[in-house]
Amino acid sequence: MRQLKLPARCLRCVRRIHSKRSGRSTAHAIHMHHGQCLFISSHLSPASFTRIGMTHTPCHTPPYWQDACTHLCQRDRVMQKLVQQYGAARLESRGDAFMTLARSIVGQQISVKAAQAVWDCFAALTPTMTPQHVLQLTPQAMRTAGLSARKVEYLHDLARHFVENDLQHANWQAMDDEAVTATLLAIRGIGRWTAEMFLIFHLMRPNVLPLDDIGLQKGISQHYFSGAPVSRHDMRAVAQAWQPYCSVATWYLWCSLDPLPVIY
Repeated sequence: MRQLKLPARCLRCVRRIHSKRSGRSTAHAIHMHHGQCLFISSHLSPASFTRIGMTHTPCHTPPYWQDACTHLCQRDRVMQKLVQQYGAARLESRGDAFMTLARSIVGQQISVKAAQAVWDCFAALTPTMTPQHVLQLTPQAMRTAGLSARKVEYLHDLARHFVENDLQHANWQAMDDEAVTATLLAIRGIGRWTAEMFLIFHLMRPNVLPLDDIGLQKGISQHYFSGAPVSRHDMRAVAQAWQPYCSVATWYLWCSLDPLPVIY
């Protein structure tokens, strides 16, 4: 497990939790920080950490994952190499629709590292990441987290849609990909890329190809075109071999660029 340098107040929380468990070792290192839990999964390689709310919903790996890996290894030599290299990592879902979309908005047009830094500051503003708590935040407070004025508007609009339309309890699983996308596109600030992240990370749909994703573009360029720029036509041509598991192939290309997997 990777070691994290935590602030003194966080270390006090770790010791308090450890003492309550009578010194017993656990499968996860846990620390409470700004009303959030940070779980560092010891079984992931490389390590992956997940921010969740106070009420912990375990992350889930899709049941098709092993079949997808077998399929990709048989159809694509690049995928065979990447699956072998990063095979211990898995796509995981938080099981929280609002958080997945909020993190996707925060991550629009910035790097994974920058998005995580902004998210950490944003999450520190509220005891739990819920639509109701986000609506209580002022735009000024949200801007201090590093969010642009536009993203502040998007996050407030997202929270309003969830509260007014009860989207937290929407039957997303009963909708096909296009129906989910159409529902999400009605929310200000959610474009096709954000909807695709929701399909991949929340609904864990197996065959999503996010052509506008910078990481996917870069991964295909590096692994299939020797670093040359790629067109959407090029990307679709490469992805033919991945069908019907484009989401999984995309995940492994992301891992090749940043071995610390992101979980929206």
